[in-house]
Amino acid sequence: MSFDQIKLGKGEDLVTLTRWVLAQQQEVPEATGSLTILLTAVQFGCKFVASKVKQAGLINLLGLTGTANVQGEDVKKLDVLANDIFRNSLIASGQACMLVSEEDENAMIIENPNERGKYVITFDPLDGSSNIDCGVSIGTIFGIFKVNDEKNPTMADCIRSGRELIASGYCMYGSYCEMILSVGNGVNGFTLDPAIGEFIMTHPNITLPPRGKIYSVNEGNYKYFDEPCKKYVDHVKQKYTARYVGSMVSDIHRTLLYGGIFGYPADSKSKKGKLRILYEVFPMAFLIEQAGGKATTGTQNALDILPEHIHDRSGIWLGSKEDVEELESFYAK
Repeated sequence: MSFDQIKLGKGEDLVTLTRWVLAQQQEVPEATGSLTILLTAVQFGCKFVASKVKQAGLINLLGLTGTANVQGEDVKKLDVLANDIFRNSLIASGQACMLVSEEDENAMIIENPNERGKYVITFDPLDGSSNIDCGVSIGTIFGIFKVNDEKNPTMADCIRSGRELIASGYCMYGSYCEMILSVGNGVNGFTLDPAIGEFIMTHPNITLPPRGKIYSVNEGNYKYFDEPCKKYVDHVKQKYTARYVGSMVSDIHRTLLYGGIFGYPADSKSKKGKLRILYEVFPMAFLIEQAGGKATTGTQNALDILPEHIHDRSGIWLGSKEDVEELESFYAK
């Protein structure tokens, strides 16, 4: 490998996320380092949120959110705090031009032209935050686009196909903290070592098997599914094991590591689907394709969707390539 390595412990080679990102920059002659700085800001935000997640369960269960701490400061709900952390970190990097967050109604354009960078960052600062009290893993999801003209950003810089993504990833906060990242040349996983405060590469070159043995879908919504979806679920349950956490980051993480298929389809109750296109569907579909898998709505490749607004929604199926193609065959019939 061309990236720098460090030695810790008994001499084993360990690669940090920071060094890996710098090495990717060095392999692109025309690179300016701006994406490296932006990813460093994302990494900082993930570390900060990870530290807060450890405290969140106790704070929530004691009913302390919305009250004042001993310094007289308001104790914010974690999803609001996470949004503030990422927004501040991304703006401070000087590389952001526009921010699209699940927590904010409108896209944010960096007001001062001299402080704008060339990237649009879409993110869900804390996906699955309702699961904090029961200890289920939650996470941050993000996608990165290049703005067309940083001096004159418009909504067209946000409302675009997932094919224009240049990077995406997620950070999972659970029994351990792991970041999964792609900059368009495969997918790698990095686990946070709290002793040194660094993400260490633990899952290099994640690749999905052509088929898996797990299907993951909320069958509690079965009665709302359309007929192709019902027939596929009836079919796949005869041969695969069902696993469904209900936290998107956790379910996608398992799918990436073990293969199989994850589905959150549109249905008669949620006709467009539940997942937000820009900061849930696109980043996850990008990762899955970079790992050799496939993502679809059933009738259209997920990365080819063109959202109508920044919080537009869609259904999605993603995972091992042959499993997803089998699902598509039920819609084709």
